[in-house]
Amino acid sequence: MICLDTNVLIEILKNNPETLKKLQQLNMGFAISSISAMELLYGALNKKELEKLQLFIGKFKIIHLDQAMSEHGLALIADYAKSHALDIPDALIAATCIVHKLPLFTYNLKDFRFIPGLVVI
Repeated sequence: MICLDTNVLIEILKNNPETLKKLQQLNMGFAISSISAMELLYGALNKKELEKLQLFIGKFKIIHLDQAMSEHGLALIADYAKSHALDIPDALIAATCIVHKLPLFTYNLKDFRFIPGLVVI
């Protein structure tokens, strides 16, 4: 299973052919962090788009935060918020992947490449 970052989900919604091809090549199950789900819903322009996004999100396994992910996210913020400008959502998405031993498919490599133990695609 692979965890998809929010930016990848946005490209899927745009029907980006390169992203869709890459997902076919990966040929695995896909999960998303509840943080990515929240980011998508937060960006909805209106109720109609919100409903569309809720249906889209429902197609993925959603991994909800637990204590282990919260603790790991706290450690990542302590280690990298000041030195690498790691923000809270990215720390929690990375923590989700690390705790569940999932690679992260993202287009924002600079936001994650410095995090030990995180496999980035």
